[in-house]
Amino acid sequence: MAMQDRAVRTRRALVQAAAEVFAREGFVQASLTSISRTAGVSTGALHFHFESKLELALAVEGEACRILREQICGQGGDPDGSRCTHPLQRLIEATHLLLLRLRDDPVVRAGFGLGARGALGPDGGAGLRGQWRRWVEEVLDEAGRRGELAEGVVGADAALAVVAATVGFEAMSVGAPEWLDPATADRFWGVMLPRLAAPPILDRGRRFPANRGALEPADPAVGL
Repeated sequence: MAMQDRAVRTRRALVQAAAEVFAREGFVQASLTSISRTAGVSTGALHFHFESKLELALAVEGEACRILREQICGQGGDPDGSRCTHPLQRLIEATHLLLLRLRDDPVVRAGFGLGARGALGPDGGAGLRGQWRRWVEEVLDEAGRRGELAEGVVGADAALAVVAATVGFEAMSVGAPEWLDPATADRFWGVMLPRLAAPPILDRGRRFPANRGALEPADPAVGL
């Protein structure tokens, strides 16, 4: 059991180290020696867990997908800790969380960057970006069914704008990290929300601070 636990810890350390090196140096320039040194393990231990740099990159993308699914898209709740029932609120919270994760979490940042730069092949990155796109589409479709969208707004069309903007923020942040500041999401929703939300939903949202870009008070535990 102790050996299994050590193997799990080593694998996690290698994925984290690979993400840090990929995010800092890019996939092409990153070396397995640099990754193993960052993880604090030997190159032999690295090759025991991963046969190649590509396999490591796929593991980074897989972990980024898990974080996106469980800690970004799966968040968004009411102040009492229950799940938020308002789709637009969940979407706003998720975009804030995504930008914060892209700024502060090398696994998420590397996962998005690897796909954008073609390091994982022609289909690489489709899992992570596709997961985000599908979730945004589902949330906006739900918002449309619940009457939260303004007249004439189609959920699928709105999803195009939200996904393009959020993925674009990541691309623009290379060399300009201020694109991932929470204020960026606030400014985006300050422009987007009045055009997206139905008047009753928008009027309800005006009870809360405008710079949050949110329809409900945020859970302080989120840290936004």
